[in-house]
Amino acid sequence: MNIKTDDINATRKALVVNVSADEIEKEHDSLLDEFAKQARIPGFRPGRAPKNMITQRFANQIKDELKKKVVSNAYREALKETEIQVFNLIELKGDDHLERGKENELTFVVDVHPEFNLPEYKGIPVDKPDSEVKEEEIDSTIETIRNQRADFSVVEREAQTGDYVKLSYEGKIGDQSIAELVPDRPIFGIQSSTWEEVGSEDAGIPGFAEQLAGLKAGDKKEIAVKFPDDFAEKELAGKEAVYSVEMLEVREKKLPELDEEFLNELNVKTVEELREQIRSEMAQRKESEGQSQQRKQVSDTLLSRIEFEVPDTAIEQETESILRQIVDQNLRQGVPQDELEKHKDKLYEEAQRAGVQRVKLRLILLKIAEEENIKAENEDVQRYIMREAMRSGTKPDQLVKELRKDENRVRSMQQNIVFDKTLDFLLQQATISESKT
Repeated sequence: MNIKTDDINATRKALVVNVSADEIEKEHDSLLDEFAKQARIPGFRPGRAPKNMITQRFANQIKDELKKKVVSNAYREALKETEIQVFNLIELKGDDHLERGKENELTFVVDVHPEFNLPEYKGIPVDKPDSEVKEEEIDSTIETIRNQRADFSVVEREAQTGDYVKLSYEGKIGDQSIAELVPDRPIFGIQSSTWEEVGSEDAGIPGFAEQLAGLKAGDKKEIAVKFPDDFAEKELAGKEAVYSVEMLEVREKKLPELDEEFLNELNVKTVEELREQIRSEMAQRKESEGQSQQRKQVSDTLLSRIEFEVPDTAIEQETESILRQIVDQNLRQGVPQDELEKHKDKLYEEAQRAGVQRVKLRLILLKIAEEENIKAENEDVQRYIMREAMRSGTKPDQLVKELRKDENRVRSMQQNIVFDKTLDFLLQQATISESKT
């Protein structure tokens, strides 16, 4: 075989393989012998039928197998001779015209792993986040728990900050109803019955909730608001609106006391035991968040120290994966499909930027892993399986059975293990300083 390589771009190559007529004929004869040994033809013992009869009877099967064999051999020899690390086979040309009795040219278009020199990856400066649990953080957590268990009693007085109120409203910009401007977002247009926390800054309509104070059930009021210039709903951005409001009900929030009944519900006996429980949980969470921050610092530093092109197909695959995650997350948060469609170009650009960085980081980590002989050992795989089984609620044995049926999933699992171990290695080698914050 005659093999040559043409560069299409930094990460895409064409492997051109010329297969001689003799090589094709040799492969054909070998296939014919195999068919002759296995063929069952009336009147002949296995392996005794004339080859011309075998050729006639199995012409199509032999032709198909010949094509597969020649292409497979050509591809394997091309990779062996060029020593190219292929990321993905993009296109095959010339296989449709493969013929016996003449030289045939096959072209394999492949995306390849980029060639680059590793930057300095030991001693990366990393800040150690402050993991101390402060007393005010514990106080705040206890208040959050009390708020989650609060009772709401109907009151006849005027609404005060912190009350929850039931109301109806309709918004207009000039004479035009906001419901007509953004028909798919009724929260900004018309509500016949909804709840708001008086004074909350988390209300959907900016500057709306604080103006509800002083109203009691049955009161009506017009509330003027101004949407920020960078408001997400472009039809409302920078506009002044007036909402006609009718108060339907006022409820006062009553927090539970830190008494025996409250503590029993939380399975603790004393307030101090509750505080220690919260302290332990927060310390674990801060430790986990701190490790994630440190990993990000290492990753960002590696990416800033080197530039190289990444395979187009890798970017495409990662972009699609990230885009699906973004869309799924937005849908779970209640963002309408139509709204996502409006911003699809922007979402794709964001996903693509993230995809490029993620692919680059993985390629760097894989090369560091190779340099440091970091591998996915059996015990690593076992820990990964147990972790995934607990996360998904699947029995470990069942998960193992599923993995055995999916080589791509196994390969992905092994790569994820290597990525994690490599990041752990880099953190062990990092220069860590205490965070000033």
